[in-house]
Amino acid sequence: MKPVQITSLFLAIALATANMSAFADDHDHDHDHHDNHAYVRHEDWKKGTHMHKEDWSRGEHIDWHEHHLRQPPRGYEWREVDGNYVLAAVATGVIASVIAASVAGH
Repeated sequence: MKPVQITSLFLAIALATANMSAFADDHDHDHDHHDNHAYVRHEDWKKGTHMHKEDWSRGEHIDWHEHHLRQPPRGYEWREVDGNYVLAAVATGVIASVIAASVAGH
C-alpha cells in the first residue's frame, strides 16, 4: 500500500472508533435522565395546584388532537410528564386537568 492510503486507512479507523466511543457515552448518559414516558404517580398534581418548574421543563409539549385530548383553553397546553398528561397554564403552571397514564391507556 502507498503511504497516503495507509494514512487514510488509519484516519478512517480512528474516526470510526471515536464515533463509536461518543455514541456509547451518549447512550450511557441517557440513563441518567428521567424518562418522561415512564409512569410515575404524582399525588400533588391536582386541579388548581401548581406544577413545579422542573416538571414543566422536563415535560414534553404534546399535540392534544393527536392524543385525543380536549383542546386547551388559550394560555394552556398539554404536557406529557412521567407518563401523565397534564393540562396547565403556560405562564403560571396552574393545573387545569391531569390524566394519569393508567387511565390514558399507558
